[in-house]
Amino acid sequence: MFMGEYNHTIDSKGRLIIPSKFREQLGEKFVLTRGMDGNLAIYPMDAWKVFEQKLATLPLLSQKARTFIRFLVSGAQECELDKQGRILVPPTLRTHAKLDKDVLLNGYLDHVEVWSKEVWEEKNDFSDMDSIAEGLQETGIIL
Repeated sequence: MFMGEYNHTIDSKGRLIIPSKFREQLGEKFVLTRGMDGNLAIYPMDAWKVFEQKLATLPLLSQKARTFIRFLVSGAQECELDKQGRILVPPTLRTHAKLDKDVLLNGYLDHVEVWSKEVWEEKNDFSDMDSIAEGLQETGIIL
C-alpha cells in the first residue's frame, strides 16, 4: 500500500523525482496515466494489470464506458526510472495535471497520485473532516 505525502519539483524538461519510498514499491517499470481529479496516477505493473482487466469488463456499448477507457488508456505510458530516480512526464500529462514547478506526490492505497501543489491545495480541503466522516459512517469503515 502506498502512503505518505512528498513535496518535489518538476524541472523544465518534465523530469520528476519519485520518492525513494515509492520507488521501492513501484519496481523497475510502472504506468503513469491521467488521474480523475486533474492529477496523474502512477500504478505498479501488477496493479495496472488488475485495473486493465477491470476496464476490459466495461460494456463497450456504453459511450461513457468507452470515454472513460480512452481517458485512462490513451494517456497511459510505461515508465522507468533514470539513474537519479526520475521519470519523464510527457507534455500532454503535464498539461492535464497543470504541472509547472511545485509538485506533491501522495500515496493512494494501490497507486501514487501526482499533483500540482496549487491544484492539491484547491481540491483537497481537509477542514471539514467531521462531516465527511459522518457521511461515510454507514460504510462501516469509520469506527
